[in-house]
Amino acid sequence: MALLEALARSFREAGWRVVACSTFEDGRQALRTQRFAGLLTDVRLGAFNGLQLAVVARDLRPDMTLIVYSGFDDPVLRAEAEHIHAVYVVKPISPAQLLHLFEAKAEAPESKEASS
Repeated sequence: MALLEALARSFREAGWRVVACSTFEDGRQALRTQRFAGLLTDVRLGAFNGLQLAVVARDLRPDMTLIVYSGFDDPVLRAEAEHIHAVYVVKPISPAQLLHLFEAKAEAPESKEASS
C-alpha cells in the first residue's frame, strides 16, 4: 500500500491524473468507466493478478501503455506480459523510475491520465 501511495503522489506531482486502486475489482471498474493513457499495476492483486488486469485494459483500449511490476523476475510472467505488449519490471524500483519509464512509453496526451 505504501508503494501505491508513493506512486500516486509521484505521478500527480508530475501532472498526471491518477486513479489509485488497491484491488483488481476496483481497477477493472475504473478501466471500464474512464479513459486512461496507461495502466501501472503490481502483479499481486489478491485473488487475481496484475497481468489479468492488463489483459482487461488491452481489450478495452489496445493502444494503452501497460507496465506490470513484480517482486520476482519470473520468466513465465515476463513472457505473458510481453505477449500482451506490456513492460515487465522487477522491484525494487522507485516511483521516479516508474514515472520515467511510463512517460517514455506513454503517448503525449493533452491531459495526462493514468491508472495505478
